[in-house]
Amino acid sequence: MPREARKRSKTSIYHVIFRGANRQGIFHDDHDRIRFLHTLEKYALLYEMKCYAWCLMNNHIHLLLKEGNEEISLTLKRIAISFVQTYHFKYRTSGHLFEDRFKSENVDTLKYLLTVVRYIHQNPLKARMVRNVDAWPWSSCGDYYRGYSETKWLDCDYILNLYGHDRRLAIGHFREFNERVTDDCCLEDVNDKKRRLTYDEARDLIKSSLGVVEIAQVKSLPKERRDPLIRELKRIKGVSQRQLARVLGVSQTLISRA
Repeated sequence: MPREARKRSKTSIYHVIFRGANRQGIFHDDHDRIRFLHTLEKYALLYEMKCYAWCLMNNHIHLLLKEGNEEISLTLKRIAISFVQTYHFKYRTSGHLFEDRFKSENVDTLKYLLTVVRYIHQNPLKARMVRNVDAWPWSSCGDYYRGYSETKWLDCDYILNLYGHDRRLAIGHFREFNERVTDDCCLEDVNDKKRRLTYDEARDLIKSSLGVVEIAQVKSLPKERRDPLIRELKRIKGVSQRQLARVLGVSQTLISRA
């Protein structure tokens, strides 16, 4: 059965989420994140696509985008393919990195636009990775609080101008809105709430246990080396086999049989 075509946004604005296949990690160090941002910049400028907010988590990416001079799904496909190629080259891996199809939702009203901006910026806070919304360096929050972006592809002005043309006052009003405690749920996977630990908490424990071995390399190790390593990881308190499979990018069957 063919996939149902995505509904077009009246405003051409979309909230997009890329997730790692099997919830595996996408970024293993800051260089990976910088490489993704450079890739995003390249294609955003080439196809005149605007970004109103972004956040790079460890196993997923949030983007708030306005379609440029080509269909947004094509631009996003170019970004994904380009990044995956460099990822495989760096880690000497192969296969799927992202889920087959990115998630997206239309952002058709001004009210929901602001809600999504706040939701994206609060992702690291709600994942208990930071104590303050602006403490996570891999999001557009810092650009908004500074009042401008050093990149041409991120448009802070559109949102901040909604709070007035005095930039200092606008930043203050936006900051109050951006840090307001809410139960906003945008494209949220309800199954995520059932985990004992967040993905990022589990990943940190696994990474610490692996030592010099990179998370991305575990699935490519020979079976005689990989299985004993997985057996050690299965002993980590609080990390489920499902989480272990997601972090390592392998099947739960492989984890259970190791």
